[in-house]
This record gives sequence, structure tokens and C-alpha cells, in this order.
Amino acid sequence: MISERSYEPAELPDLETPEPQSAPTEVPVQWGAGRRLLFRFLCSYFFVYIFPFPLDFILFATPAPGQAYQNLWTAIVTWVGSHVFNVQITVQPNGSGDTTYNYVQLFCYVVFAALAALVWTLLDRKRAHYARLEPWLRVYVRFSLAAAMVTYGGFKIIPAQFPAPTLDRLLQPFGDASPMGLLWTFMGASKPYEIFSGAAEMLAGLLLLTRRTATLGALVAIAVLTNIVMLNFCYDVPVKLYSSNLLLMAIFLVLPELRRLADVFVFNRPVQPVAHARLFRRVWLHRSALVFRTALILFIAGFNMYGAYKSQFVTKSQLNGIWNVETFEVDGQARPALVSDQHRWWHVVFDDPAPTISLFAVQLMNQSRQRYVLTMDPKKSSLALTKRDDPKWKSTLTYQQLGPDLLALQGTIDGQKIRARIHRVATSRFRLIDRGFHWINEYPFNK
Repeated sequence: MISERSYEPAELPDLETPEPQSAPTEVPVQWGAGRRLLFRFLCSYFFVYIFPFPLDFILFATPAPGQAYQNLWTAIVTWVGSHVFNVQITVQPNGSGDTTYNYVQLFCYVVFAALAALVWTLLDRKRAHYARLEPWLRVYVRFSLAAAMVTYGGFKIIPAQFPAPTLDRLLQPFGDASPMGLLWTFMGASKPYEIFSGAAEMLAGLLLLTRRTATLGALVAIAVLTNIVMLNFCYDVPVKLYSSNLLLMAIFLVLPELRRLADVFVFNRPVQPVAHARLFRRVWLHRSALVFRTALILFIAGFNMYGAYKSQFVTKSQLNGIWNVETFEVDGQARPALVSDQHRWWHVVFDDPAPTISLFAVQLMNQSRQRYVLTMDPKKSSLALTKRDDPKWKSTLTYQQLGPDLLALQGTIDGQKIRARIHRVATSRFRLIDRGFHWINEYPFNK
């Protein structure tokens, strides 16, 4: 016979509040030898590659630390180039990120990281794991990648990286454009698409800021950067090394989550949430780090977007435009406008694509172009010309305003005395900038 006592509520199990269980015993972490060696290499490589970030942003008004670091690598790279590869490195880092200097520097980074990993292994071979150091490395890589994505995104959201096609490029025959020139024209011809691509980069950078969304940010960054890397390689844009390293950073951030991602997206298995341990045990340090993180990224984003915004306000010179060359003389001898004369000027272009950049371009009768960097002095009516790929090359022309759209040029270029009479023409005749957007197209307008 069952007693009534067995049915008393006090005897029933509490389904709402489970009985407290003893804390599980912490299982010691053990990394394999390969993982430890790879971590040491990547830690060393990412440090030398990313540094002096974030000092270069924090101390942007005092570039001494970054410059000292750059000077150190310049000395090393120059020596290695001369003694290891038998190459004299004369071109320092510039608008191209794929110079001989950059490739030799990348070699030095890899060798340094390999040697550092080897020495580190010998001195620390008894350590079973780097579970404490790994989160710090991930934070450093994550914020460096976020800063890069926010920077590039800002310069596209406010269209500055890809300006509208310059006037001389509009005159250029389609087949004469370089692959990079074609890509720049493609991007610059559509502001909405440039803004869209910048928003994707900005989204990846912002998602990387917090650990909760870092994996999603890294996945978005991988998608965005894979497209950028392919464009750089397929259109010969000299940012191949830098963009590839950014992609490597994004992949590095996703690697620890590959198994969980595969369980969710491939094997349809449940996954447990990740418990993020604080990097700082003290609350005030943790909160200070959050404030610093937010302030740094907001500063980077705001600073670059403000610079992009300012670049939109370009004061065009009074000579800006496309000019037909009506008469042309070389060393006092008239040169008629014959297609067979490959040295006779056909068009002259004055353009101001950016606040600090002025261009002087000449289109010859065979439709090839000669481009120069222009410094104009309206008071002296002079045009100082240099070549971007040859800074030592210099020339000076003078001009005389004969009418609102009529100009006389004279001076010496490559040892030849030039005289020309040029007339400005309208620039609204180009279909690329005149076509615009149409919701309805009865037939494809593919010209």
C-alpha cells in the first residue's frame, strides 16, 4: 500500500529550478606541435606586418614611431635586395604596393617570422598551448582589418577612391586603356555602385568591432576581399600584396570557427554558444578597452570620411576642359592635322580631378596620350609639367588667352620648341557620362 506521504508536494521534484551541480573539472588544453608552430609563425608575421598600428593612428600628428619603423625596414630591404637578390632597389613605396621593394619586404617578413617561430619554439617548447595569447593576437588582427575595411569603405561611401573619369580618359580609345584604367573608369562611372561596394566594406569593418559579431564580420570581409583580390589580380592593379594579406587576416579570424560553421551550414547539426572570456579580469580595464576601441574606430572612420568629403570640393581652373589643336608648330615648322603624323597634337586636356592634382594631357593624331602632372601659375601664365613615372623630367609652357575659349601655347618639350593655337570644345558629347539611368529599355542600349 502506497502511503499518502509519498504524494506530498514537498516530495515532488522541482522542475523549474534544477539542483545545483558541481562545477565540471577544467580539462587541460593541449595543442598539437603543428598548431603551436603555426601559431608562433602567424603571431610573428602578423605583428611585423601590421605594426605600427594602432600607433600610426593614435600618434598621427607625430609620425616619428611609424617613420622610424619604416626607415628600419628600408635599410633591411635595401640590403637584402642587394646581397640576396642582386637587385638595386631605387623605387620606394608609392602609389603602387607591388614594387620590387614590397616583394623583397614581404620575403623579409616571412623569413623573420620563420626565424622568430624557430627561436620561440626552442625557448618555449614545454608550453602546451597559447590559449591566453591567442585571443590577444585575434584582437590585434581583428582591429587592424577593421580599420582597413572602414578606411576603404569610407572612401567609397563618399566617392573619392574612384573619381569620375577624367576628360583625357573620355577621349582615350577603349582598346588603348590599361586593365587598371578600365577598372577605374568602370567604378568611377557609377557612383551608386561605388557607394554600394563601400557600404559592404564598411559593414565588414563595423561587424569586426565586437566579439559577438566578429565571425560574421570576418565572413563578410572574406566575401568582399575575395572579390577585391580577384579584381586586383585580373586587372593588374598594384595592390595585390596588400589585399591578399587583408584576406589572409580575415581567413585567420574564421579558422577557429570552421567546425561550428560546417555543423550549421553543411551538416545541419546544433552548436553550442561560445563563451567569450574577458581579456581583462578587472572590470575597469575591460570597460576602458571598450571605450578606447570605439573611440579609435570612430576616429579612423570619421577622419577618412572627412578627407573623402573634402576631396569632393574641387575648384576647377579657368582652363579646365578639352581643347582642339587648330594650329601646331614644332621648331618653327607648321604641322598640318594629318592622321599619318604620329607626333602632331590633336587635343589638349586640362583637368583637375582632385584638390591637389592637376593634369595636362595631349592626345596625338594616332589617338595615343601623353599625360603630365601640372602646376599652373595664373599670374605668370605658365604651366610647369612633370611626369609621374619620371619626376626628374620637367618642362614649362606659357599660355596667352586670346578669347574665352581660345588659347595660345608655347614652350619647349623634350628639346623641341612648341607653338600651338587651341580651342575649347564642349564635354557633354560623351555617352558614358550622358546616358544616365533608365527604368525602361525597350531594347538593350549596348553601344
